[in-house]
Amino acid sequence: MTSTDHVQPTGAVKGYRPERTLRLSVELRRQFTRRRTLGVYLLMAALPLVLIAALKLGANEEAESNSRINLVDVATSSGLNFTLFVLFATTGFFLVVVYALFFGDAVATEAQWGSLRYALATPVPRMRLLRQKWFAALVQSVAALLTLVVVAVVAGGLAFGFDDIQTPVGVTLDQGDGMVRLAGMLGYLAVHLLVVGALAFWFSTITDAPLAAVGGAVFTMVVFAILDQVEQLGSIRDWFPTAEEFAWTDLLQTPIDSGDMFRGVIQSLVYVAIFTALGFRHFARRDVTS
Repeated sequence: MTSTDHVQPTGAVKGYRPERTLRLSVELRRQFTRRRTLGVYLLMAALPLVLIAALKLGANEEAESNSRINLVDVATSSGLNFTLFVLFATTGFFLVVVYALFFGDAVATEAQWGSLRYALATPVPRMRLLRQKWFAALVQSVAALLTLVVVAVVAGGLAFGFDDIQTPVGVTLDQGDGMVRLAGMLGYLAVHLLVVGALAFWFSTITDAPLAAVGGAVFTMVVFAILDQVEQLGSIRDWFPTAEEFAWTDLLQTPIDSGDMFRGVIQSLVYVAIFTALGFRHFARRDVTS
């Protein structure tokens, strides 16, 4: 028996299988047990309760006698209406921060701790490690979004009743139809928010500071949101990453106009593909030995 009998033709040790390293279940277990993750989910669960308290305390005779339909008035019509209000209130910034946090923290934290080089020395193939962290961040982000919505539906239903959806224009949608449309809204948001997630993930492969990756992605989206208010930019605004961020509200129309949503999904997937590809490209060339 020679000293090379335990070596495969590829140069790897006999029995080594790249696909067995850093399984997704292992990475998810690591991420979901972190205090950061638990804190985010507690915040997601607490936010609807805070909003319910605010709506309850803010109710007065003047608001009740106001015949003009507005978002707050509709929010107290039912649990589903309250859920839609929560989504509308959190889409522009809060959910952006959550997605940026999970994706931007994925690689930069490991690099900051110095554990990234040890993970690669296991050895875990670079692209596999990055892929597993990307999927883990996606699962965490979607789970956070679902946590927010489930708590909003249940708590909102207990507070305001499990009635039909009353749209801001006075159209009523029954519970069954409302739940189906709500699922479509969540699907759209999960895809659209991936833009900031993929951007933060790219930044995470560039820097060793998680705060820089998260903050950089959020700052970029805020800048585009501000520029989107400049009407002089014209049709250029349609190509911003923040374009069509509220297109999911079109599902409240009857009949549904899905044109903006379709454009939003396609455009978001293009941005996600570009930012993710840039992240993988940079990480493949990155020196992680220090």
